[in-house]
Amino acid sequence: MSAAPDKWRPSLTLVIFTVLATVGVLPLVGLFFFRLYDNQLIRQTQAELIAQSRVLATIYAQEVTARLDSGLMLGAEVPSGVLPDPGDQVTPIRPALDLTANDLLRRRPDAQAAPQPAQPAYVGIGARLTPIIRETQKVTLAGFRILDPQGVVIAGRQEVGQSLAHIEEIADALHGQYRATLRNRVPDKPPPSIYSFSRGLGVHVFSAMPVIVNNRVAGVIYTTRTPSNIFDHLYQERTKFVLAGLAVALGTIAIGLVFSRTITLPMRELIDRATRIGRGDREAFRPLRHYGTREFAQLSHSFLGMAEQLARRSDYIATFSAHLTHELKSPLTSIKGAAELLQDSVQGKAGSLTPAEQETFIANILSDTKRLEAMAQRLRELARAESLPQNERTELAPVIADLRSRFPASSIEASGSLALMIGMSAEKALIVLSHLADNAMRHKAGTIRLEAIEERTTLLLTMSNDGEPISGPNRDRIFDAFFTTRRDQGGTGMGLAIARAVMASHGGSIRLKPTDQGAAFELQFPMG
Repeated sequence: MSAAPDKWRPSLTLVIFTVLATVGVLPLVGLFFFRLYDNQLIRQTQAELIAQSRVLATIYAQEVTARLDSGLMLGAEVPSGVLPDPGDQVTPIRPALDLTANDLLRRRPDAQAAPQPAQPAYVGIGARLTPIIRETQKVTLAGFRILDPQGVVIAGRQEVGQSLAHIEEIADALHGQYRATLRNRVPDKPPPSIYSFSRGLGVHVFSAMPVIVNNRVAGVIYTTRTPSNIFDHLYQERTKFVLAGLAVALGTIAIGLVFSRTITLPMRELIDRATRIGRGDREAFRPLRHYGTREFAQLSHSFLGMAEQLARRSDYIATFSAHLTHELKSPLTSIKGAAELLQDSVQGKAGSLTPAEQETFIANILSDTKRLEAMAQRLRELARAESLPQNERTELAPVIADLRSRFPASSIEASGSLALMIGMSAEKALIVLSHLADNAMRHKAGTIRLEAIEERTTLLLTMSNDGEPISGPNRDRIFDAFFTTRRDQGGTGMGLAIARAVMASHGGSIRLKPTDQGAAFELQFPMG
């Protein structure tokens, strides 16, 4: 398999750090890039202007009402759709200016000469309201203009006697509609360079509140103010913002530590184990120190289990190959020597074999050939035994019936939970039991007993016989491939190795049990 292209790739630590850092600065991005905080300050300013204008409008309306009998003229009639429902107890005006929606207009146009002067009664009202607006301005820092129904300024620090009726928001207010706008402004002095991040410094909020008397416009309360600058506000609330920043930083660090503990460290340790296993370090099969998450624990167990199984498989193949080479060497050497002697005899060379000797060598060749055939058959059975199972299930009862028919000369007794399903095919279960029965018969067993016991998810089958016992030195070697005490009788030493391979490939096991007489094996079948 070709290796992955050698190019730069970010580490998991770098990815996690980048994600956390991005999440941490998102609030600042929202404040500066999307102007969210500027917008909030602008709407706060508009809300304040609405409240101040409403108070002045109420006073103005009372003054106008008191002078209606003296011939005071009102302005345009307010359309029915603009007037609030008389049944409503509250009619709030909600701030709706939006700096991000391009609501920003050009600088406010200058005042123009009034087509006709304001009525003296309105001038008198303006004079009465002037002290109020001046005292209010000292505290709120807002600019106030009081306009008559024609848009002429009757009170304010500047532009008294001039007309503002041509300005968009005032034109709407003179027809009974409240209107607020954002307009560009030029600061009195150059602001610090850092203030360029805030668009709120370069705007003015204008609010035009109509004064309604008898469903007609009696005038306009025109107010203006610059919104609070974001940096001024941040400085005033610096303690809160520092605490919020610390909370975000600590939260980000805590999340980073959790990610490091649960993902980064286990992954690095798993990578280190894979590298050590690749170098042949068998100590690397030990469990990890930290698993982190459940998924990493499952991944680690699966990976280390697979690696250990492959290592055992590699060791098994190496050992098996060495044993196989040794087992094949003897019969092949014998066949080769006998064939060379027979060839010399056929060619009439000195010291030719007698007919009796020729027959002996031919018999040896046939015997060794038969042994090689038996060994090849066992190798095929072993390869088939180690193949992975595919949804195999069977009952023990029919398998034992087939075992009795295969060994009719033996007395095979069976008891216990024989009707339960095991996770193995009948063919492979019969292979296992047949090798055990054949081994028992060759060691002079007269009776073979099988007892099945159910244990949760497994079925324990004890298979014992009354044959010759297994000697102490041989008990640890009986499952080794090619180990046999009947080599001169044609034994290959593969029977028990095949039985163990079949059980292991199906998730089961086989072991030799201690017994006073004969031999006993315990087989653990997975339940089907």
